[in-house]
Amino acid sequence: MISHLLSMMLKLTRLSGATSFLKRTMSTQESDVLFETLNNAGVVTLNRPKALNSLNTSMVSKMLPQLQEWERTKTLVIVKGAGEKAFCAGGDVKVAIDKVEGPRFFFTEYNVNHLIGNYKIPYVALINGITMGGGLGISVHGRYRVATEKTMIAMPETKIGLFPDVGGSYFLPRLQVNLGLYLGLTGDRLKGKDVVKAGIATHFVPSKRLYELEMLLSRCTSDMEVNSLLAKFNEPPEEFSLAPHIKHINYCFAASTVEEIIERLEKVGNDWSVKTLETLHQMCPGSLKITLRALQRGSQLELGQCLRMEYRLACRATENHDFPEGVRALLIDKDNSPKWNPKTLAEVTDDYVESYFKKLPEDRELKFVESKL
Repeated sequence: MISHLLSMMLKLTRLSGATSFLKRTMSTQESDVLFETLNNAGVVTLNRPKALNSLNTSMVSKMLPQLQEWERTKTLVIVKGAGEKAFCAGGDVKVAIDKVEGPRFFFTEYNVNHLIGNYKIPYVALINGITMGGGLGISVHGRYRVATEKTMIAMPETKIGLFPDVGGSYFLPRLQVNLGLYLGLTGDRLKGKDVVKAGIATHFVPSKRLYELEMLLSRCTSDMEVNSLLAKFNEPPEEFSLAPHIKHINYCFAASTVEEIIERLEKVGNDWSVKTLETLHQMCPGSLKITLRALQRGSQLELGQCLRMEYRLACRATENHDFPEGVRALLIDKDNSPKWNPKTLAEVTDDYVESYFKKLPEDRELKFVESKL
């Protein structure tokens, strides 16, 4: 009897076309990034929740043409992450360390960052949950960034032998009171309303209101409407958790070399500076010096120039020792014992640092895909 009923149900399912619906649903679930139209908005959903929505070549390769099309055809774009834990925990660095795949990934990712930074229509990133590295690259360059109580941001690249890329050399040095240099070198984390206070998010909205916000945003017809709606949902920030240390951050991270930053931290001699020193000593020495130079130079460059500079650094990182070694030690073997080369700050020469910044052969330089507007 039961088998007969099941057979009947399957026949009805086929007749109603639900089988094709199920197939579409299954293929959608397998997509690493989803695109849908919601009223006037194009909605991007990063769809790798088990990997904390970390970006890979497949995702950024799909995002680039879709964002270009929507810039011509939509009133606004909303980008969000699937699941409850993360907006986007960064790029998939296990792929990025490959000498062939790495540059291909960075090339496309940086093109997406550049497009977002020059987007002609409102771009609203709902940075709910973990947002690190590449996650900041596809949010912070957009016009609006909405943080929640679940938001946690960081640029932890110096810990894996890399540097804060995805336009980090552009946005970090533009944060107030040397905060960006502090965040970029130490990889320190900011949460919730602190993300707004730091200038990385533009608005704070409780996570329970995001669905309502998204529905209302999708009906907006102009930037003025988007701005007004976000202002209505926004909750005022509280005191910045780093406020007691801002004076010391501004003083210590104004130094022109990593060695001098360390000297100034030693002079401060309080609990915060001791902890910060411990953090810096855990980082890749080469990454610290390359990062500081990139942030110093980036402060004087446009976003596109910063991304071109970072692409040279990223390609060199895939060819050198430290980046693959950092990923091995922290993310693959997880022995947490990277063997850096150079081993110490003293061994990181100026020539070594500069070798990362040299132009690539012309056919390998970063080129931006022309907008079709």
